[in-house]
Amino acid sequence: MKSHTVKLSLTVPQRMDFVNITPQVQQAVRESGVREGLCLVNAMHITASVFINDDEPGLHQDYQRWLEKLAPFDPSPSAYEHNRTGEDNGDAHHKRQIMGREVMVAVTRGE
Repeated sequence: MKSHTVKLSLTVPQRMDFVNITPQVQQAVRESGVREGLCLVNAMHITASVFINDDEPGLHQDYQRWLEKLAPFDPSPSAYEHNRTGEDNGDAHHKRQIMGREVMVAVTRGE
């Protein structure tokens, strides 16, 4: 079995944003030399997500609105027990659970 690891480091200044990493993943697959197999893309931070869908601004807005309805941002300790630890991101942990932490992509003919 062949493996290849690439670590991306992203700085996202907004509390919630969507970053298309498709070009970086495609480059990593090319560099790996893998022709047939699987590519695991995993968000290593506990409040970051990875998902596959259209990279379309309207869809991103829909996701933001939907996620805010499900787990609204509220930094107060009364909103989320997690916020009693001194952090204010209890909502982000819930949003990550909904959006997912990893995706598996098939690699066929090196793509």
